[in-house]
Order: sequence, then C-alpha cells, then structure tokens
Amino acid sequence: MSRSKVLCVGEAMVVLTPARDVPLAEADLFVRTVGGAELNVALTLARLDVDVSWLSRLGDDGFGEHVLALADGVGVDVGAVELDPDRPTGLYVKAPGVAADGSRRSRMHYYRSGSAASALSPEFLDRPAARAALAEADTVHVSGITPGLSDSAAAFCAALADRVRGSATTLSVDLNHRPALWRGRSEEPLRRLAAAADEVLLGADEARVVFGTDDPAALRTALPGARRILLKQEEHGVLVLEPGNPDRHVPALTVDVVEPVGAGDAFAAGYLAGRAHGFAVDAAVGFGHRCAAAALVTRGDRPAEVPALTG
Repeated sequence: MSRSKVLCVGEAMVVLTPARDVPLAEADLFVRTVGGAELNVALTLARLDVDVSWLSRLGDDGFGEHVLALADGVGVDVGAVELDPDRPTGLYVKAPGVAADGSRRSRMHYYRSGSAASALSPEFLDRPAARAALAEADTVHVSGITPGLSDSAAAFCAALADRVRGSATTLSVDLNHRPALWRGRSEEPLRRLAAAADEVLLGADEARVVFGTDDPAALRTALPGARRILLKQEEHGVLVLEPGNPDRHVPALTVDVVEPVGAGDAFAAGYLAGRAHGFAVDAAVGFGHRCAAAALVTRGDRPAEVPALTG
C-alpha cells in the first residue's frame, strides 16, 4: 500500500468559536474555522502526504466557498463536491466549557438540519464526478455521522457500501455514534454500514451503546465481514481485532489534554495515512495515536502540527 488514494465521504461544516473563553450569551466576537469528521480526516491526510479526495455537498454560499477553498488549498481533491443553490452549508458553534479535571469540554450546538449534505441520496453516486472518485479510490472512508444526517443520507450510505462491496476498494467506517442525530429514528442504518465495512473504528463506549457490548468476541460476531476492528479504549489505547490473529493492544500516548474534540478524526487520519504509506497495522495504529495526541493538545478540531511520518 504505497501512497494509496483515500476518498473521504461526508459533511463539512463551518465552525464558530468565541474568541474569548466566555459563555455564548456574552460572546461578541467569533473565530471561524472548518469542521466535520470526514473533512477533518481528509485535511489531515493531505498534510500527511496522502493522495486524498473528498465527496460531499455544500451550500452555494459564502461558507461553502470558504470550506471548498480551504480543502483545495491544502491539496484535497474537491472535484466530487457538489454545490447546492437551495440548501445551506452546515454550521456548528462551540460553547466553551471546563470539565471537573480542568480540561476543556466544549459543548457543540449544531445547525445542520436541512443542510446541503443532508440531501445526499443514492442518485448522487451516479454523477460522473462521484463515479470517477470511487473508481480511483483504494480506500473509501466514511463515518456513522453521514447516515445520521437524514433518511436519504442513510440510503446514500447503503448504496455507497453496495458500490464498494466486491471490489478491490477497502471500506473504512469510523462509527462516530452521535445520539442526537438518531433521536426518533432507528439506528439500524448505522449498524448496517458498520457491518458492511472492511475496517471498523469504534470506541468501547460506542460499541456498548450501538451493539450492546464491547466484548471482542461479541463484536466479531456483530461485524463478521470486518477484516479488522480497531476498538478504541480511551486513554488506554486500541485493541486490534483481526480474524485468525490474536488480539493486540497498542497503547495510547499520555498528554495534557487541552480539548478532546477532533482527536478521533486525527486518529483515523493517522491510521489511514500509515497504511497508505505502507506501515504495518500496529505501526499505523501507533501513528494514529501520535496524531490524536497532537489534536488533544490544541483547541482546534485538527492537529496544529502533524507528526513526522515514521512507523
């Protein structure tokens, strides 16, 4: 896997954060950045010298223009991104907060209902740009956030999995369970997407909620098609589960956490980058930990500086 191409699929949003650590009601000045799980992964992959493209929809508005220019500027191929003249680009606002241990625990306020990306549908995959992006990808990476956007986005993810199934392309799914997205809806599309994946990244806490267990043997049963499951055990590290191989624990790094937002996306990017550059699995997981650590020590959604590419 030498410099294989990764296609990231999912919504991007503009992020507004108070310029000062004050409650939102008192904030009069905001800093604009960009977020969204799959785009976070794509942006970090580009900085790690990975050939990466992004497939999504944005509003044909100023925020959409900003997101598109930022992604293009760091080297992400944005040819498969569609602009919607009627639906807006998604937005979320960070409300500063502090946890009991003194670390930052911002609260997120999402304004994504009816966004351009929520209109993703199976028909979107028939566009020539989408077909080309899929044909060129060695790995397709999507998170469980995408099917949670809407029923049509859930159908889109099912169709995406069908397109990848049976091909030489690897489907990578980061579970990224967001309960608010599934309120009043069945989470079965999320479970089906994970079950279709070749590689599944999920936290032990998410596994207990979505699959009712974080037991490795039970997860293998729930995800029988997975060639690899990366079970994230918070600060303890990752348990690598592979059929026919013993379970392997790869410890995480210890850092002074500034804010945890984006650490999971940075881990996914580091792992995918390691694999794209030919690292062995455990070395790629270790590199994912290094990228996650770089995200944990910054206030942003992505590492301020990415680590050197060494296995």
